[in-house]
Amino acid sequence: MDLERTEPDAEPSERDTLDMILDRRREAGARILEVETAKVKLVIFVVGETPLALPARVLVEILPLTTIHFVPGCPPALEGVINVRGDIASVVRLGDLLGMTHAPSARRSAILLGQGTQVRSGLRVDRVVDVLDVTEESIQAPPDSLPEPLRGLATGVFEHQGQIVILLDLDRLFQTLLPEQR
Repeated sequence: MDLERTEPDAEPSERDTLDMILDRRREAGARILEVETAKVKLVIFVVGETPLALPARVLVEILPLTTIHFVPGCPPALEGVINVRGDIASVVRLGDLLGMTHAPSARRSAILLGQGTQVRSGLRVDRVVDVLDVTEESIQAPPDSLPEPLRGLATGVFEHQGQIVILLDLDRLFQTLLPEQR
C-alpha cells in the first residue's frame, strides 16, 4: 500500500511539471511572429575576382560558354554574336563595360542572356556562383567608394559567403552600349 500512495503522489507532480513545460511552449509559440519579408531572387556571378549580381527576373537564361562569332566594326565591349536555338544574340564582355579584367576563359565561363527594356543581349561572365533569394532589407545602398563605372551601374550591395556582392542594374548596363540620343 505504500507503493500505491507513492505513485499517486508522484504522478500529479510529474503531470504538473509536464503541464508547466507544455504551457511555457504554448506561450512561447504564441509570441513567435512569422514575418513575411520581401525577397528578391538574384544570380550571383564573378568577373575577374569581383562578385556581382543581377536580379533573376531580368535574365532569360544562363548559357554555357559557346562559340562567339566576331562581328567587324562593333564596339570593343561587344565580343560578337551567338546562336541561341535559331535566334541571334549579341554577347558583351561585361568586364570591358565595367573596367575589369576577365579571368582567362575556363569551362565555368557563362553567358547570362538578359532582357532589358530596350535591349536583349548576352553578358559574358567568368563564373556563375549561385542563384538565391535575398531579403530586400539586406541590400544596402552602394557606397560612394565604388570605382567608376560601377558607381553608376550599381543599385546596391549585400553580403554573401563573407564577400560583398555588387548588385547591378541591367538597363543601366545596356544604356552604356547604346549610342547617345541627340
